Amino acid sequence: MSIFKAPKGTYDLLPPDSATYLAVREAIATPLKRAGYGYVETPGFEQIELFSRGVGESTDIVTKEMYTLTQRGSEQLALRPEGTASVLRAALEANLHKQGNLPVKLWYSGSYYRYERPQAGRYRHFSQVGAEAIGAEDPVLDAELIILAVDAYKSLGLRNFRLLLNSLGDQECRPAYRAALQDFLRGLELDEDTRRRIEINPLRVLDDKREAVQKQLVGAPMLRDHLCQACKEYHEQVRSLLTAAGVEFQDDEKLVRGLDYYTRTTFEFVHDGLGAQSAVGGGGRYDGLSEMIGGPALPSVGWALGVDRTVLALRAEGVELQLPAPTQVFAVPLGEEARRALFSVVTELRRAGVATDFAFGGKGLKNAMKSANRSGARWALVLGERDLAEGVVQLKDLASGEQTPVALDAVVGELLANQA
Repeated sequence: MSIFKAPKGTYDLLPPDSATYLAVREAIATPLKRAGYGYVETPGFEQIELFSRGVGESTDIVTKEMYTLTQRGSEQLALRPEGTASVLRAALEANLHKQGNLPVKLWYSGSYYRYERPQAGRYRHFSQVGAEAIGAEDPVLDAELIILAVDAYKSLGLRNFRLLLNSLGDQECRPAYRAALQDFLRGLELDEDTRRRIEINPLRVLDDKREAVQKQLVGAPMLRDHLCQACKEYHEQVRSLLTAAGVEFQDDEKLVRGLDYYTRTTFEFVHDGLGAQSAVGGGGRYDGLSEMIGGPALPSVGWALGVDRTVLALRAEGVELQLPAPTQVFAVPLGEEARRALFSVVTELRRAGVATDFAFGGKGLKNAMKSANRSGARWALVLGERDLAEGVVQLKDLASGEQTPVALDAVVGELLANQA
């Protein structure tokens, strides 16, 4: 037994569970591909300033949760705690916004890292699929991304999720609300860390999950009462588009999410079967982020959906994904000549697209058939020296037990016909 273990707050993704995770990632990505989103992959670490500027100095992610690295020399790096800032940085560096086709629509899948107290649904290493639409300010784009996420969840058979929706206003109307909220919060009995947050980003106090804080927030000024006319109209268009698409949502006036870069449309998907860590995904519009990290004005919108939490939500609902068997045919050779001949058939089957495995290690018939049954294969190919001399192979249906001799040079066609 190895003396090493996975670090605290992380996990190893192994078969058979890994097949479910892969299926979830593919289900989330499929609607994005149909909508013109291209795949992007960024490094697992970035300059620390990218996240401190973009995600926000006052966020827990930056102040408490980032894993930081120091290169030889003085440059400070951080393992990526989220995907948006990295994807936007990559798009700007490659000048994708200058190629004349805005918005730039990108999707990604990868691992992210935050130093948090581990618990069910909260890991220090976690997996997300995300999407970003860069360079256009259009409520249709906001609605498109939300609908694509809803369609992905429904394609998996997930039903008991809720969509929470809010508007955080923009640079025109948020300053007045910020001042009003600060005045209100300064009169509350709050700890020093929270009081510091009031001065840096008071909206984050609304996101505080502690009951003692939430009780004091009753009567706090709401952003909806301070939205400018342009933001009100924008938000109503998003709501109308979602309603027309049959997407149900709940207005949540306190929804601000944990990142500083959001403007206008903000949303979160929650699942009540997950306990305290109920958020399975979310996102919003971030019209000023490009300027924050040194780029031009590029209004943008995006989301990230947690693969880990989506799997937990599926389990909470008892949803079993219909996954293809990892092995469809299992080959059992008996004797060295049969071994070489049958391996050639296995190679041909694989090249024809049939998932095929082989009884390695010279196992006897009994042990090899046990392996065939454990593999989940539908068919076994059994080839002995006598079969080889007769030019046939025994095709066994592992479900019924029925066994039929098939000409060795015709067995690939026979199995392909059975797959159809």
